[in-house]
Amino acid sequence: MSLAGKTMFISGASRGIGLAIAKKVAADGANIALIAKTADPHPKLEGTVYTAAKEIEEVGGQALPIVGDIRDEESVAAAVAQTVAQFGGIDICVNNASAINLGSIEEVPLKRFDLMNGIQVRGTYTVTQACLPHMKGRDNPHVLTLSPPIRLESEWLKPTAYMMAKFGMTLCALGVAEEMRSAGIASNTLWPRTLVATAAVQNLLGGDEAMARARKPSVYADAAYAILTKPVTYTGQSLLCEDVLLESGVTDLSVYDCVPGSDLGVDLWVDTPNPPGYSAP
Repeated sequence: MSLAGKTMFISGASRGIGLAIAKKVAADGANIALIAKTADPHPKLEGTVYTAAKEIEEVGGQALPIVGDIRDEESVAAAVAQTVAQFGGIDICVNNASAINLGSIEEVPLKRFDLMNGIQVRGTYTVTQACLPHMKGRDNPHVLTLSPPIRLESEWLKPTAYMMAKFGMTLCALGVAEEMRSAGIASNTLWPRTLVATAAVQNLLGGDEAMARARKPSVYADAAYAILTKPVTYTGQSLLCEDVLLESGVTDLSVYDCVPGSDLGVDLWVDTPNPPGYSAP
């Protein structure tokens, strides 16, 4: 299945994983509406919503850059209305926007707690709720939320604030899968087994050393594409990128390593860098 002519609404796609997914879908000739807060260059972060739109168009897609706050109902409603007016509807909703702070409950102030839960939980709910009416009746509509499987073993119940925010995204996505099953709209979550080379990893999780132990953003983009091209009966699942890729026919995951042969860093809420039973060719 090609995504040519499809319209994707994605949050937080001005850089990193979100932009990689947007460009992968755009390469088919899809329309991409991207909502993000970054209108002006950031001193520590590359890319704005406008530079991302240019990259999307360079690979063959149509881009609609929108500056907005996904926590704000009116901002999201206006962005969705603008998308529908320009492209005629919405086929794919991707909840990518996220904030991170790995501090403990003793370290994360309420202001930062509110930011993470506002973007992750409220933002995911707001964007999904606004998109759904325009996805009904479309051909093979999908909601994809970039959040982890819910793991309740003691080791995964921290850091409290970030865990609550990311699990909240997953609960929203799984709830939507059940509520929208009869409407023919799929909803899944997707998460990587390893660190992925993004600004967050560079700036917050270990700098160059962490980046060397990461996989490329294309591991997320290729897995997302594989899910979005599956039928809507593929729904209600918490998926891991590498598992999706193997299922879709990829045989060598090392092509995604930033540094060939490196000791890959395992992401939160995941046990191993590779699916059980996998061995590189």
